Amino acid sequence: MVVLYNYPGCASGRKAKKWLSDHQIQYKEKDISKVFLTKKEIQNLLAKTENGTEDIISNKSNVYKKEESRINDLSISQLIKLIQEQPTILKRPIIINRDKMVVGYDEDELTIIIPKEKRARSTEINYHII
Repeated sequence: MVVLYNYPGCASGRKAKKWLSDHQIQYKEKDISKVFLTKKEIQNLLAKTENGTEDIISNKSNVYKKEESRINDLSISQLIKLIQEQPTILKRPIIINRDKMVVGYDEDELTIIIPKEKRARSTEINYHII
């Protein structure tokens, strides 16, 4: 199952929702301003990063600007607590499936979210058209 972590006013999130719908990918949307992110969810996000917190923490957020001086000194449990208390510190949208994650809206990157079976069918269809 694909999960879309989003924020109501996020234009990139709206584009991601449209992209997922256009590609007939079922997803569950979590409004990070209303839904409490569990420790397990945040650990899952962190586990899927390539560059650690840099991949998911928005250095443009007001929370980051206030906490910037101490963010690098936080333990993992303190960071998780900060994200739980201030989820707007996250970049958005964040789209994950069982083993992959895309942060932000990038159509090319989003293709990794398409299930293998659908990608294979899409490739076959494109192959026959050519």
